[in-house]
Amino acid sequence: MTAFFATCPKGLEYLLRDELAALGADAHEALAGVRFEGTLETAYRACLESRLASRVLLPLAEFDAPDADALYAGVRAVDWSRHLAADGSFAVDAVCAQSALTHSQFVALRVKDAVVDQFRERFGARPDIDVERPDVRLNLRLKKDRATLSLDLAGTPLHRRGWRQGQGEAPLKENLAAAMLLRAQWPAIHAAGGALLDPMCGSGTLLIEGALMAAGVAPGLRRDYFGFLRWRGHDAALWQRLRGDAEARAAEGLRGLRACFFGSDADAAMIAAAKRNAQAAGVAGFVKLERRDVAHLERPAGLDAPGLVITNPPYGERLGERSALPALYRALGERLREGFPGWRAAVLTSDAELGHAIGLRAEKRYTLYNGALECALLCFDLTPREEAPREAKPLSAGAAMAKNRILKNARHLRKRLVREGITCYRVYDQDLPEYAAAIDVYTAVPETAPQASPLPWLHVQEYQAPADVPEHVARDRLRDLVRAAGEALEVPRERIAVKQRRRGKGGAKYGRFDERGEFLLVEEGGLRLRINLTDYLDTGLFLDHRLVRARVRELARGRRCLNLFAYTGTASVYAAAGGALETVSVDLSATYLDWASRNLALNGFSGHAHRLVQADALDFLANERGRYGLIYVDPPTFSNSKRADDFDVQRDHARLLAACGERLERDGVIVFSNNFRRFRLDAEALATRFVIEDWSRASIPFDFGRRADIHGCWLLRPLASGSG
Repeated sequence: MTAFFATCPKGLEYLLRDELAALGADAHEALAGVRFEGTLETAYRACLESRLASRVLLPLAEFDAPDADALYAGVRAVDWSRHLAADGSFAVDAVCAQSALTHSQFVALRVKDAVVDQFRERFGARPDIDVERPDVRLNLRLKKDRATLSLDLAGTPLHRRGWRQGQGEAPLKENLAAAMLLRAQWPAIHAAGGALLDPMCGSGTLLIEGALMAAGVAPGLRRDYFGFLRWRGHDAALWQRLRGDAEARAAEGLRGLRACFFGSDADAAMIAAAKRNAQAAGVAGFVKLERRDVAHLERPAGLDAPGLVITNPPYGERLGERSALPALYRALGERLREGFPGWRAAVLTSDAELGHAIGLRAEKRYTLYNGALECALLCFDLTPREEAPREAKPLSAGAAMAKNRILKNARHLRKRLVREGITCYRVYDQDLPEYAAAIDVYTAVPETAPQASPLPWLHVQEYQAPADVPEHVARDRLRDLVRAAGEALEVPRERIAVKQRRRGKGGAKYGRFDERGEFLLVEEGGLRLRINLTDYLDTGLFLDHRLVRARVRELARGRRCLNLFAYTGTASVYAAAGGALETVSVDLSATYLDWASRNLALNGFSGHAHRLVQADALDFLANERGRYGLIYVDPPTFSNSKRADDFDVQRDHARLLAACGERLERDGVIVFSNNFRRFRLDAEALATRFVIEDWSRASIPFDFGRRADIHGCWLLRPLASGSG
C-alpha cells in the first residue's frame, strides 16, 4: 500500500474522505485534504472519478529544510531518473508556512535547481521547465521547516473537467458544485424521480455536474491531460483499462438519463455559455435552458416527484450591486415558498443578511469555501407545514415534577447569573435520579447572523441509565425531560439539542452525531466564542471550566502562554485577552485547530503572536526549545489516536507535567485540570520539582454545585520560585 494525499477546498474534507473510501482507499481527513492509502490503481481512480478532490499527490520524500542548502540537498537526494527523462519537462509548485524560508518562488527555484543539477551531472543534459503541461509536476510543501516533496498526479486542478467553453465573471468551481449537490441530497432526489432546477444558472456548472453525477459519468473522463501520463512510473495498461471501464459506465448511464435538468438566468449571454458547456459535456439533450428572471421562476410542468432547486446567486463580493441583492433573495424565497411545495432547495451565500432575506428557515447549514471566501450552504425543506399546531398532550406526573425542578433551579440561579453577566450555564444535573441528564443553557446567535438578538438554546446530555432500567423506559424519560425543559425555560424544540446514549456492542455508546455545520456564537467574560450543539460529543465550550479560564486570563499578563490539548482554543482566547505576549495552541485535530483559529479571530487575536500547532502534546514538548510563563494543560482522560501514542491521564500525567516543567520559566506556572472523576494526582512524584496548589474546589462554578467532582484543577510552580 502507498500513501497519497488528496487536496480539496476547506469544508469538503469529510465528503472527500467518504468518496475516496468508496473508491477503495483507506482514507482519513486532514485540513484541506484527505490522507489515504491504496495502490496506484486507487490513485488513478481518484484522479478519474473524484468529484471533490483538487489534486492527488504522491509523496516522494520528507525531510528537514531549515535553510536553502538543506532544501537543495533533500531534493537532490531523490533519484529523479526514476520519474523523469533527461529530455523531458517539469514544473514546481511550492507552499511555505511557519518556516525560515518564506518565499515560495525562491523555494520552487531551489527545488528546480536541485533536479536540474542532478540531471546535468549524471547525463550531461537537463529537462526543460513547462508550467502549463509538464511531463512531471512537483509539489513542495514546507511547514515549520519540514519539507514534503510530492508528485502531482493530477497535473492541473481536477475541478477542470475538460468541458468548460465559457464562464461568467465569478464561476463556481466544479468540485464545489459537486459538494453542494451532495449536501443538498441530489443523488437521492434523482433516484426518487426528482428534477434539478437552477434559477440563476450562470454558465451551467451546477446543472452539468448534477447531470454527470446522475448518469455516473466519471468527472475526469473528458480531461486529456493528467500529471502521470508521461511520468516514468506510469502504468499505461492499467490506465487504459480504468478509462475503458469508465467510458462504458458513462455510455450506459447517459442512455438511461432522464431529461430532468432545468436552468434559467436573466443574462442571455450566460444562457448561451451554459448551452455551449452542456454541449461540450455531452448532456445538452438532457438540459433545458431559457432566459428568465427569478421573479418569474416556475415549477417545470409535467413533473410528479419533488425535486431540488439549487443555486449560487450573486452575493455582493464580486457580482451584483449589494443594495439590489436583498430584493433578489426575497423574490427567490417567495417563488420557492409559493411554487415549489414538497421540493427541497439549497442556496450558497457568503452574506448572512442575504440568507435571511430569503425568508425561509434553513433546515441545515454547511460551511463551504468558494475560493478563499467563506460561504454557507443553506438547505431548505419546502414541505408545507401544518397551519394549526397540534394540541400538546399534558405532561406526565414525572415530567411535571421535572419541569417544576428546572423552574426552581432557574429562579435560584437567576440573580447571580444576571449580576455576574453569565449567559451560558448548567440549569439541571440529574436532580431527579430517574431523569438522568444534564441540561445546559447557551444564550446564543447563529454564526451566520451575528447581529441577531441572542436566544436561549438547550444542550441536553443523557447519563447512562442503570442496567436494570429498560431501554424504552430510559428513552421515554429522556423525551419527557426534554419537553419539560422546553416548557420550563420557554425554548422551542428546534433550539434543543439532545445527546443520547444507546446500548451497543461492547456497552453503552453515544449515538451517531449530525453533520449540520450549524455554529452559534456565545459570549463569556466579554469574549465571543463559537459553539456547535449538534455535530460533536461536546459543544466546544466546557462550561464547568468557566473559572479556570478566568484564572488563565489573570495569570497570562506579560507571559508567553502554551495551551496543550487546546481543543477549540478557548483558554488561548482568555490568555490573549489577559495580555499574553504570545499564545501557542497545540492539538492533534486539524478540525479543532481551525475552530480555535476562528475563536481567536472573533476576538481580534491573529498573526504570529497566536500560533496554532498540529501535534501530539508530548511530542511537541520533546521537540520544543522555547520557554513559557504559563502552561495550560487539560488532557483527555484517555486517547488512542492513530497519530500518537496511547495516553491515559492517570498513568501519564506525572510524565506530562514533568515535560511541561522543562519548558516552564523559573517564575512560571502550570494550570493543570482534567475531568476524570477518579483521578488522583501523583503529588509524591511531582513534589520533587513543583510547589502544588490544589485549586479544585475553588474552580467549580456555582451552577455546578451538584457535581463538585466534575473536574480537578491544580497550579504547579517550580520549587525554586516558591509558591507566591
